[in-house]
Amino acid sequence: MLPDRFTPDVRLTRRGKSVVAVCLFAAAMAWIAGPRALNAVVAPGIVGLAAAYLQLRGLEAPRVIRDLPPDAHAGTSHELRLRFADAGEPTAGLSDPFLARVTERVDDGLELEQSAVEAAIGESDVQFEVSYRRRGERSIGPTELVATDVFGLLSREFDCDPVDSVLVYPERRPIPKWFRLGLYDVEEVGKSRQRDEFDQLREYVEGDSLRDIHWPATARKDELIVKEFAADTQGPSVSISVGGRGADRTAMAATSVALALLEEGVPVDLSAPNGRVETFPGGDPRQLLELLTRLPRGGVPDPDADVVIEGTHRQTEIKTDGETHRFDQLREGTAPGQDDDRSQGTAEGQTGEPAPGTVPAADGGER
Repeated sequence: MLPDRFTPDVRLTRRGKSVVAVCLFAAAMAWIAGPRALNAVVAPGIVGLAAAYLQLRGLEAPRVIRDLPPDAHAGTSHELRLRFADAGEPTAGLSDPFLARVTERVDDGLELEQSAVEAAIGESDVQFEVSYRRRGERSIGPTELVATDVFGLLSREFDCDPVDSVLVYPERRPIPKWFRLGLYDVEEVGKSRQRDEFDQLREYVEGDSLRDIHWPATARKDELIVKEFAADTQGPSVSISVGGRGADRTAMAATSVALALLEEGVPVDLSAPNGRVETFPGGDPRQLLELLTRLPRGGVPDPDADVVIEGTHRQTEIKTDGETHRFDQLREGTAPGQDDDRSQGTAEGQTGEPAPGTVPAADGGER
């Protein structure tokens, strides 16, 4: 049986094993028929294996520099870019580039379109398409490299640090206009939209209005930049309290309702088992999204809130003004008592299907 390893971290590839087998056969034939077979086959094989071994033994594990994808909602896809640098060097680039198979490890809440690629390490960036599947803080790394020599005879494995993370926000689904308008006083909100007092510029985040994009700054920085305003007056906020058993579905419903209200210009006061946050239109909603990303199971903190979102092991209910709606039955453009080709029944029991491209809750509504 052929040896698998030359040293604890250098292995024979399939091609390398074939070369060793041919060399052993040639050596046997040389012993029987004379040294010519030894000179013609064994010597080049030994030289090739020795050269491959020396090339791989001189390599050191590089450091990975990741251009991380943004924190974003479940159900979206983004680009992950890897660059490599010599250990201890702050900038990308290797003094001794090499060929390797790159495998990026991600946890269960993320999914790579292609988990491994062949690349020239140190000469070009390595790109992966990563899909966000489940909310939470999701780890990326370490990166596994399987380096090969130029002949493909030997391989050597490296685990490259560091381990990074991204936040996967709860999935967001559209909220029907008829439902949104029933949550606040349209006239009061209209009075509160004072947009004359500019506050600052900041990076665009999910939930910002497209009309707030500052195009000159966006062109300079090559990323979306939005204007943030300090309103002279703020209208009455809508209080939302969330809790229950189905944490994933509850977080999805709360995210959908809260961001829809913020886009309508309505301040949101959100309470949950793990904290409370108040968010204003035109402000940064990341605190709200981070709170819901980490939402655990637990009771509803404020049962008297304007909107109470409570999950069970089967469904998520949204209670407001004495009415109860099932979140998965809210359909864009379908008001209570209104039938169309997709729904039948009342506001408490309209039939609906998940929006295209959405991902089911990770826990099936039982977390």
